[in-house]
Amino acid sequence: MAQPVEGRTCWNEVGVQGNATCSELQKFFHCRACPVYSRMAVQLLDRPLPSDYRREWTDRFMQPRLLAAAPRASAVLFRIYAEWLALPTQAFQEVAEHRLIHSLPHRQQGVVLGLVNVRGELLICVSLGHLLGLDQDPAGHAPCRTYNRVLVTNWDGQRLVIPTHEIGCIHRFQMSEIKEPPATLARSNPTYIQGLLSWRGRTVGFLDAERLFAALNRSLT
Repeated sequence: MAQPVEGRTCWNEVGVQGNATCSELQKFFHCRACPVYSRMAVQLLDRPLPSDYRREWTDRFMQPRLLAAAPRASAVLFRIYAEWLALPTQAFQEVAEHRLIHSLPHRQQGVVLGLVNVRGELLICVSLGHLLGLDQDPAGHAPCRTYNRVLVTNWDGQRLVIPTHEIGCIHRFQMSEIKEPPATLARSNPTYIQGLLSWRGRTVGFLDAERLFAALNRSLT
């Protein structure tokens, strides 16, 4: 390490850092304005490097850089019939109890199921299963625990209600854990699948929120 400069350090003795008895203080007010202080600063900058200075800094720069851990993402997991799906947590506003769906004229078939009252506000209820081609329970599928819940989403200011057969949890993961989807996905539209996640021995389809909500909004017109 650098060694201190040998020489007079009057500012620590009779200067502002000392007993302030230096007669030059009346002229310069502070040691930093004194020529003695300036000369010592020049000596400090011009001093020869210590013998181990280059080796010390070379060793420091040769140390491997510690990369910061990648930020973790999170998604809400839910089931529609037999398929487990996931959407980014920021797409959801709340999980609500099952609500009565008020059908709309000429909307009995398709993505739009009707209107749902959520905290006094009527929101459009949509069938994610219909959009993804999952609107039929596969024959012979064993019954699962059913939670009568609906997901209230909010994407780009558009609030929608999505009924589900089961809510899993908020799953936290690294984006690198998402696996590429296969060329074909059984009973679902691969257009909306961004990748696959593993959760408790299950394969979960991680949905592309941008494409999914764009398609849902088109279905409202």
